[in-house]
Amino acid sequence: MAITVSQREVWAALLQQAFDKQNKFSSTSVCNRQYEGDVANAKSVKIISISRPTVAAFVEGTTSLTFESLTDAQRTLACDQVKSFAFQLGDIAQVQSANGGALMAEAAREAGAALAEDADEYVRTIIGTDTAAGNIVGSTAITTSALAMARVIAIKQLLDDSNTPQDGRYLIVPSWFNSWLLLDSNYMAYDALSSGNRIENGVMGKFLGFDVMVAQYAVNGGNDHRIYAGHPSAITFANQIDKVEALRPESAFSDALKGLHVYGAKVTRPSSIAYTLCSPD
Repeated sequence: MAITVSQREVWAALLQQAFDKQNKFSSTSVCNRQYEGDVANAKSVKIISISRPTVAAFVEGTTSLTFESLTDAQRTLACDQVKSFAFQLGDIAQVQSANGGALMAEAAREAGAALAEDADEYVRTIIGTDTAAGNIVGSTAITTSALAMARVIAIKQLLDDSNTPQDGRYLIVPSWFNSWLLLDSNYMAYDALSSGNRIENGVMGKFLGFDVMVAQYAVNGGNDHRIYAGHPSAITFANQIDKVEALRPESAFSDALKGLHVYGAKVTRPSSIAYTLCSPD
């Protein structure tokens, strides 16, 4: 059965749902989206931060207040990443399929998952680029669960030292590193996989104040993977599935869908993200 342009909202919703379910680095567990509404039309927004006022001693009747001038800093969050997709499903394939009517919906969900992978890789890249230099722990081979645990504790201390908020911290690890953690009795004793924790966007549970997320991603170089940690207040992400159009191509007997994805991200607190380099052998 042919699709129609009036179904645009249906496909856009399926794409967004798949995106929100599949993404990890660009998820709300890792990034805040507080400026997403502001960039919906303008495509960029100025983020203003202000310096912290000085706190001084005060004695009633003696101290004369001096008003200091606070300084501000300005950053720009730009939705400057523009990606597209376009695909078609032939009428014959849909008719002959056991559930042909669901093929386009499934294809739309796959497109959403692909967009999530693309956005995740972008956010992962800017984390690697913009993490404060003092929040990077050098490379080591992980051959025991104790070594894996020591690395988690090391990056936790970096976040503690930079006064990163405790609530809502995340830890992103590849599956092989998570396997080492699972072998540690301290990790399991913490009940990281308790039924009270949601398994969503790769979040496996909580440990040492972190939401532990498992994600597969390319090695940093050589045989090293980055083990990431941080707080969502450190990175702002804005996402728009800007245009989704359903159509019947003139040159084919098929249903087609095309879409435009516009997004951007900005690290605003480099000291509230950290990573360590680890290799599986």
